[in-house]
Amino acid sequence: MSECTHDCSSCSEKCSEREGGIPKEQMNAMSDIRKVIGVVSGKGGVGKSLVTSLLAVNAQRNGYESAILDADITGPSIPNAFGIHGKAQGTESGIFPAMSVKGTKIMSVNLLLEDEKDPVIWRGPVIAGVVKQFWTDVIWDKVDFMFVDMPPGTGDVPLTVFQSLPVDGIIIVASPQELVEMIVGKAVRMAKMMNIPVLGIVENMAYYECPDCGKRHRIFGESGIKEFAASFGIDTIAELPIDPKLAAACDKGTIELYAGNWLDEISAKIEKM
Repeated sequence: MSECTHDCSSCSEKCSEREGGIPKEQMNAMSDIRKVIGVVSGKGGVGKSLVTSLLAVNAQRNGYESAILDADITGPSIPNAFGIHGKAQGTESGIFPAMSVKGTKIMSVNLLLEDEKDPVIWRGPVIAGVVKQFWTDVIWDKVDFMFVDMPPGTGDVPLTVFQSLPVDGIIIVASPQELVEMIVGKAVRMAKMMNIPVLGIVENMAYYECPDCGKRHRIFGESGIKEFAASFGIDTIAELPIDPKLAAACDKGTIELYAGNWLDEISAKIEKM
């Protein structure tokens, strides 16, 4: 058998994925999770964790119970954005996620390390196993929308999440500097190969808005993100500005206090699911 590409449309082998799919991991018996949304990017440093945080904050503000599963094991930043620096607690039944000031449930490896500044020096299979445990061993209680902050690329962890968790859709995060077709396209194609719908694409650092005149300046030039989205049939696009105050809110752990309507259309689409 040749190496699996997970694209059943071009394969004649009768494997577990074709015959019924790889069985999903069972969530903790005490969990109740309605929808799972992955947030992915083609490469690092494009603001994926920021978008994940803002989507969870939007859902919470709109009256839904939101949660974030931080699957970026070697580069976790979600707890810091929400001002969470304690340790996760647990019982024989499972681990309890941390709770933000406004009620968003969060699980990240930073909540399990003896010192949150310690590096995570683990191999791929171990990291993938931890992501599964965040699903199976954490007591998520009632969650309307869980957002999974994934590491960049199309490696072990994104594949583990797509195969092991019941992902209902993904949000792609990009930046104007990217080679869109080369980098972002791979993430989109991976989702399509795994039969997971792409709900929208967010372009971070899309423009800078002058505080004096209100004019928008595209510092990195036109990205062609609209043409790219159209070529893949993605009909929902959002743009995040270059905003020092937004970055400062993440650094200070006050992302829940920051207001902005940039992701409202994507949030509305998610909430209609």
